[in-house]
Amino acid sequence: MGKTTVVSTVDNITLITLQGFPASAESIAKIFDAISQYEINIDMISMAPTHGALTGLSFTISDNDLIDILSFISALKKETQVNAIVSSVNHKISVYDPEMKNTPGIAAKVFGAIRNTDADIRLITTSEVEISLLVTEADFDTVYNAIVKAMA
Repeated sequence: MGKTTVVSTVDNITLITLQGFPASAESIAKIFDAISQYEINIDMISMAPTHGALTGLSFTISDNDLIDILSFISALKKETQVNAIVSSVNHKISVYDPEMKNTPGIAAKVFGAIRNTDADIRLITTSEVEISLLVTEADFDTVYNAIVKAMA
């Protein structure tokens, strides 16, 4: 990793996981449209592999939007069989480097750094230039320090 590597964090993140969610683009579009009506900003999004017609859909929001998302989930449960799991007070740690897309082994380096932390990694998302991990409050300092040390 070069001088362009940045490790950043965002705290007070709530993870929402919708289990038994219909695995279709139409359903995904509808759910995010409905959430947008509550003026809730979505950050990380991850979809599990499908199991027949169903999947698990996870996304993060600010803890500040927790009351609004709970209202949304309450309405959702009245209309569907989707089960929602809500976990707040998490932290997002992101490793960003524009050279990442041309540099093999970055994921190995990040996960090697946290290998022995026994951390509870709640969610992982990536792009060509970023790896983001959602971790619990309890594991934040350990994971963050390990990643910063490895990227130095």
